[in-house]
Amino acid sequence: MESLITVLPYLIGVALVAVVIVLGIGVFSMGRSNAFNARYGNLLMRARVGLQAVAIVLLALFAYLTSQ
Repeated sequence: MESLITVLPYLIGVALVAVVIVLGIGVFSMGRSNAFNARYGNLLMRARVGLQAVAIVLLALFAYLTSQ
C-alpha cells in the first residue's frame, strides 16, 4: 500500500500533463479550423474528458488512501 501512495502523485502528474497536451492540441486545431480539426476535433475533446476522468479518479484514490 505504501508503494501505491508513493507512485500515485507521479501518475496524477502524468494524467494532468496529458490533459493539458490534448486540450492544447484541440484548442489549437479549432483555431486553425482546418481538415485536421474536422477529422480529429471531436475525438480530441472526448480523449480530454476521458483523461480528466482518470485524473479525478487518481486524485480521489490518493485522497482516500492518505486519509487512512
